[in-house]
Amino acid sequence: MKNLKITIIQPDIIWEDPKANLEKYSNWLETIEETDVIILPEMFTTGFSMHPEKLKEPLNGASVKWMQQVAADKNAVVVGSLIIEDEGKVYNRALWVFSDGKIESYDKRHLYSMGQEHLHYEPGKDKLIVEYKGWKFCPQICYDLRFPAFARNLEDYDVVFYMANWPSPRHHVWKNLLISRAIENQSYCFGVNRVGTDGTGLSYLGDSACISPKGIAEFMGEKETIKTFEISYSELHNFRQKFPLLNDRDTFSIL
Repeated sequence: MKNLKITIIQPDIIWEDPKANLEKYSNWLETIEETDVIILPEMFTTGFSMHPEKLKEPLNGASVKWMQQVAADKNAVVVGSLIIEDEGKVYNRALWVFSDGKIESYDKRHLYSMGQEHLHYEPGKDKLIVEYKGWKFCPQICYDLRFPAFARNLEDYDVVFYMANWPSPRHHVWKNLLISRAIENQSYCFGVNRVGTDGTGLSYLGDSACISPKGIAEFMGEKETIKTFEISYSELHNFRQKFPLLNDRDTFSIL
């Protein structure tokens, strides 16, 4: 199995301005020559907004079309979460967009009730496992990180990742939980966070990360940046063979 290149975009999201954000990302993406997967943060066109009535987009909206165009141009998958309206309901929805335009989606299951997210968005129900170039990915969104049972690696996935707007007061929690998800699931773990201050006054310290199945982490710091990591399937496979902890995992279901 070939290695994969995963590109993380860590932006200072322009508050509730999809057009300006897409222009920013387009400029950054011009610097990428080759990658397999491009991951953007949670609500990457708006910031973590509780104003879906003015920001929601359909599945054929401008932001989704932008993702499809980037995926085609870069011959890569593009992933990020958007405020999506679907059949009259609004979701914090992660879209996994293939280079041929096809889309897989995951709706955020754990809505952040302390931020009133549950009052504005519909919760998702189902975990998504998506296959790409022989690898299995499990995309999750921000607050999901606090609920390890939902992320439990029952499907032998290879990469779990979290698109987030994770604020600075709980920054140490972000870093520690990401490492925990990698170790306990014996998988690569990526965290994709933003920096700056949003329209509600919340600040963010970034530290997007690539974490190995052994828990070895590389964090990206606290500035706007874009970075590509290369991950090795053979290293993952060999580690699982030598230390097969997943053979002893508990099996259970989440209602």
